[in-house]
Amino acid sequence: MKRLSTGLTDVGVVRKVNQDNYYIDPEGRFFIVADGMGGHAGGEEASHLATQTIQAYLEKSWHTAESSKIILEQALLEANQAIINDQRQHPARSDMGTTVVVLLFRDEQPLCAHIGDSRLYRLRGAKLDQITEDHTWVALAIRMGEISPDQARVHPWRHVLAQCLGREDLRQIDVQPVQIQPSDRLLLCSDGLTEELSDQVIASQLKSIRVCEKAAAALINAAKEHGGRDNITVIVLSIDGSG
Repeated sequence: MKRLSTGLTDVGVVRKVNQDNYYIDPEGRFFIVADGMGGHAGGEEASHLATQTIQAYLEKSWHTAESSKIILEQALLEANQAIINDQRQHPARSDMGTTVVVLLFRDEQPLCAHIGDSRLYRLRGAKLDQITEDHTWVALAIRMGEISPDQARVHPWRHVLAQCLGREDLRQIDVQPVQIQPSDRLLLCSDGLTEELSDQVIASQLKSIRVCEKAAAALINAAKEHGGRDNITVIVLSIDGSG
């Protein structure tokens, strides 16, 4: 199946520095969105390091006999170690980290790996599904029935991450298969988008605007119009069955 994609990032309305990063493989083999944290220099460096390390590892391992799941897990663990090494060399950046979401098309069925609250969505028809599950305190509280999704959207702890890259205690990477079919649309994004826009608004934009570039721009503009309090990064991907 043919894949058409575009990526955009924006500093937003409030922030002065963009700590997000993204990468689209020119051959459409993999897609990465990272959202850094830990001060201006730290967050910028963490998301850049993660994106660069994951890209390099996937390219290096692409034609090996290793399974895609192992390659994806190892790519994120390598990125985690790269950030830790940088923290040790630059104590001023010792608290930096980053979320990341990666979508990999190496086998018949694509795989997704993620850490933190950067997300992968799939639009099928009019239905938008969040494929990834946030690694945050509020997501855990929702799963345990302690708060509702509506409460989570305004909870003061909604940005508290349970996991991110750049931590010594990171041991396990969530990797999952992603079911796709022709005419699906996929969205990778940082929480600068989902903090401002409901799933219903995201679905409406993806469904009504078919050109990837225009859909990505519309999503970012909508997030800015709703406050734009954080950096906003999106990758919009269309699955075309004619390819």
